[in-house]
Amino acid sequence: MNNKKRLIEVAIVFFKLGCFAFGGPAAHIAMMENEVVDKRKWMDKQHFLDLIGATNLIPGPNSTEMTMHCGHERAGIAGLFVAGACFVFPAVVITGILAWFYTSYGQLPEVTPFISGIKPAVLAIILSAILKLGKKALKNWELGIIGVLVLIISLLGVNEVIALLGAGLFGILFFYSKSKLNTSSKSIAPFFIFNISTFTFIKLSSIKVLWTFFKVGAILYGSGYVLFAYLDAELVTKGWLTRSELIDAIAVGQFTPGPVLSTATFIGYQLAGFWGAVAATLGIFLPSFLFVLLLNPLVPKMRKSKILSDFLDTVNIAAVAIMLSVLFVMSLDTLTDWKAISIATTSTIMIFGFKKVNPMWIVLGGSLLGYALSLI
Repeated sequence: MNNKKRLIEVAIVFFKLGCFAFGGPAAHIAMMENEVVDKRKWMDKQHFLDLIGATNLIPGPNSTEMTMHCGHERAGIAGLFVAGACFVFPAVVITGILAWFYTSYGQLPEVTPFISGIKPAVLAIILSAILKLGKKALKNWELGIIGVLVLIISLLGVNEVIALLGAGLFGILFFYSKSKLNTSSKSIAPFFIFNISTFTFIKLSSIKVLWTFFKVGAILYGSGYVLFAYLDAELVTKGWLTRSELIDAIAVGQFTPGPVLSTATFIGYQLAGFWGAVAATLGIFLPSFLFVLLLNPLVPKMRKSKILSDFLDTVNIAAVAIMLSVLFVMSLDTLTDWKAISIATTSTIMIFGFKKVNPMWIVLGGSLLGYALSLI
């Protein structure tokens, strides 16, 4: 297959994933693993795990960055950009339409019944990915103990980046002292930290919007809830956005498919119209493309180094433990009534009983079932 055909394949795969990627990064990565590892064999589970571990250590939306890694594996640098763009495109378009709707009518469409069905359905998808990736990551009993410890501290509220880095460094020290092998290490990719800036119909220049959201994308770790905290500190305190408007913006990012950072499109539209939405979207996602472009060639080199291979193995089991922690917390928040439990149970039976069922059908089925049960 020539590279042009591979690029088309990458575009179709990640556009399709972007249309159905509900449930947060853990669910997105679970769907991705099914599509590119199990179904299409673009890479083996070990390399996919290595990419997850490395991606967790850099700023930006992890699942979006994973699409870029997968695109790079299939179609080179062009594949990296095509995969990332196609994955975020559905979310950006839907968010942009909702931003226009919100500006014109002052409220959002009612989609709660559909979302209420998607949330329990994705629990089964995440569980399936944890079991498959966990089997690959669990190479020895020592890694199992480290995984359990990371799970515990993650449930206690320790920041996931700190947990991953701490586990990785501990793994290097432990396995190096155990093996007593003298190996040379190669350099690790760069790490960064945080910040931000950007309502009430104040029109800013597109360049200012672009720069504001570029800063966010370059230094933001964490989930949509972390994004909320920084946006609140910068936008609300400066009078550019009211808190209720910010909550509406974050809500849009939560119930649209794809990364929650599509919230930037919504806010950018309020600040500077169509071009503001374009500028905010480019600004918040561009750093991720650059980080992955730098990181992707380093991951295979890290695997060839004994010390960095131990680091990757430990970070991989820690990443699986964090996914398990996310699943536990999501389950507590989601499985609050018989309707949610019924959808989760049905989805689990479909995922494990019918091995070849595509997770996208699970998402769609959960959405329709959620709407149907809401009528009862």
